[in-house]
Amino acid sequence: MYRHLAILLLLPILLNAPAVAAVPEQREDPELRSTLLAAIQDNSSFEDRFEAEVWLMDMSNRLRKKVPAAEERIQLLKMIHHEAARVNVPPELVLAVIEVESNFDRWAVSSAGAQGLMQVMPFWLIELGRPDDSLQQPHINLRLGCTILRHYLDRERGDFRRALARYNGSPLINMNSYPQRVLDALRIRWYRQ
Repeated sequence: MYRHLAILLLLPILLNAPAVAAVPEQREDPELRSTLLAAIQDNSSFEDRFEAEVWLMDMSNRLRKKVPAAEERIQLLKMIHHEAARVNVPPELVLAVIEVESNFDRWAVSSAGAQGLMQVMPFWLIELGRPDDSLQQPHINLRLGCTILRHYLDRERGDFRRALARYNGSPLINMNSYPQRVLDALRIRWYRQ
């Protein structure tokens, strides 16, 4: 009963919220470049709004410590769900990747220069003819990051470990370390109830 009441209380916020790791190997991948260009032009939205709202409520409670502002948290989760669903990647996996990559810091920059929530390499903006875009903008970062993750899931025939290692940029070196950290975050914090 409380869950339904909470959903009803958040419904106005949810309905008004806007919808909305790369390595040298990626630079030479014309298939990934083509996939990213198509992703930039895709404007699809949620298919099952009620399911998304239930998911948003559940994940919002889990994300509260990392993103304290309720409106910002809901908007971010809505973008994550949207971009993950757009490329058919579990949104919980995207949350786990973000936790490991940036700990939900949209301003994060790695020592290699990867930027934003999903730590996308900035060369992609130039490669895609969008040098004025900013990877610190969550909708841009999530669109590119989710598309890159989907590409590697397809390339590795759905093998999460291998796809995550590729996403991290070192499939042979980090075959266990990085993928395990993401899968642990998924299992411990971002599992679907």
